[in-house]
Amino acid sequence: MLIQVRRDTLLILLVAYILIVSGRFMTYISYASSTAEPEGVPISGIIVKGNDIVPIESIRANVAAAGFRQGSYIKGDILVTSKRSIPLDEAISNAEKFAKLSTIPGTSLTPIVAADVKVDKKTGIVTVNVIEDFSVVEVR
Repeated sequence: MLIQVRRDTLLILLVAYILIVSGRFMTYISYASSTAEPEGVPISGIIVKGNDIVPIESIRANVAAAGFRQGSYIKGDILVTSKRSIPLDEAISNAEKFAKLSTIPGTSLTPIVAADVKVDKKTGIVTVNVIEDFSVVEVR
């Protein structure tokens, strides 16, 4: 009832195990000893709060147009995009302006009267709080 394993099979399994363990160890050592400086904190996502009528994707697209898109990162107080580098305060004010320009699909109505953009410099999460007010919307 004992499983019989030949000596050469056991040797092959032992060598395979040693190669796997040494490969993982070398990968860890090369990562830990790398001297490359990280670019900064990448923009990981946009969270939109407070919208009822205007779609989230419309607001996200407008905020992304201000520079908070995938591939951009925060380095200190600078937002670095693929096209340019701008101060983070200026990028936040641009994102607030762009969020206010979000329209209801199929119309030119812009019901967002106020937007507040906050950026977490540690995680790269952009939070957009919007206030929609239909009493000030001009319908033509």
